[in-house]
Parts: sequence; structure tokens; C-alpha cells
Amino acid sequence: MIEDIRICFIGDSFVQGIGDPEYRGWVGRVLEATGKDMTTFNLGIRGNTSEDVLRRCWMEVPGRTLPQADNRLVVSLGSNDMIEVDGSLRVDADRCLENLVSLLDSCRRHAIAPLVVGPPPVIGAGDAHLRRTAKLADEMDALCQGQHVPFITTTLELADDPVWIEEATAGDGAHPGSGGYRRLADLVLAGQWHEWISEPSS
Repeated sequence: MIEDIRICFIGDSFVQGIGDPEYRGWVGRVLEATGKDMTTFNLGIRGNTSEDVLRRCWMEVPGRTLPQADNRLVVSLGSNDMIEVDGSLRVDADRCLENLVSLLDSCRRHAIAPLVVGPPPVIGAGDAHLRRTAKLADEMDALCQGQHVPFITTTLELADDPVWIEEATAGDGAHPGSGGYRRLADLVLAGQWHEWISEPSS
């Protein structure tokens, strides 16, 4: 049995944990609750779209894996893709899904087990952004089911969460504080996280 679990978390500012005064974000809280001895790397970058994540993923992740280890990748993206700039989306939904497929295909080639966390809502971006993000999340979920990859939904759950809404609104309109990130961590932990992390990667 492989004891060396190595996990890269890649994505945007929500992965990075921007806004958390405790500097743990949801990633740190999930790892704390998991209670396993793991080597982990937070590769979140503020403002990243799926295009950005795909561009840098296979430059950054392989150097953090080992041939004899149980290598894993947690991907969370899409919120920035659905932002409208000058009347156009930063990345349209079809292209975002193509980028996710490419990431998952590359995981298989690199023998890395993936898990996808759906895009959190950006409260300050308005209802139209929420509708686009929720639709994208549904399409991501269906895509992951078809590829037998765990997917954890967050969009509508957090859009209705009073702690997430209050903290994001009090901040920059997008990022919550420690309470909101705890809510997001709880969604991950209540999803397929424990099953995924307990089952040895193939």
C-alpha cells in the first residue's frame, strides 16, 4: 500500500484562500479535517481562468509528484471564466469544459487521480453571473460523471449561504472570510472527499 500521498490543489483565488484572515482558506481546513499525513501544494492563483490553469498545470504539477507516490490533483475553476468583460465572457462555457476535459485526460496520462470542486459564486457579480456559473457547474458535474471523476457542487449552495453572502459582501464582493471558507470546506468534506482520499489511487 502506498503511504506517500501527494496532492496538488490548482485553480483560482478561492483555491488560494484570498480574503481569509486565518490564511487557511477551504484547502487548509479540508486538510486539517482529513487528518492524514500528506504532502500538499496550493497552486491557486488569483484571477486564473480555466485557460490559465490548463496553461500552467503541467509545468507546475509534475515537479511536485513522485513516481512511487499516490499522486492526486484537485481542480477548481470556472468562476472567473464566467465574468463578463466589455460584453464578452473571459472564457465561454464550451471552452471551459474543453479545458477541463484536457486536464482530466492529462491526469490519466500522468497517472494522477483527479477530483473537481465546482466553481463558487461571486456574489458581487450579480444574478446573470450566478446563472451562468450554476449552469457551467451542472455541465461540469455531468462531464465528471461521464469520466468517473468525483465532482463536488458548491455554486448554488454557497449562493444561498448567509455566512458566505455576508462575508463576501463585506469584503471585495467575491471572497469570504474565515466563516465562508469553513462553509466551502464543509461542502467538500460532505461530498466525495473522504471516499476519494481513502481509496488508493490506481
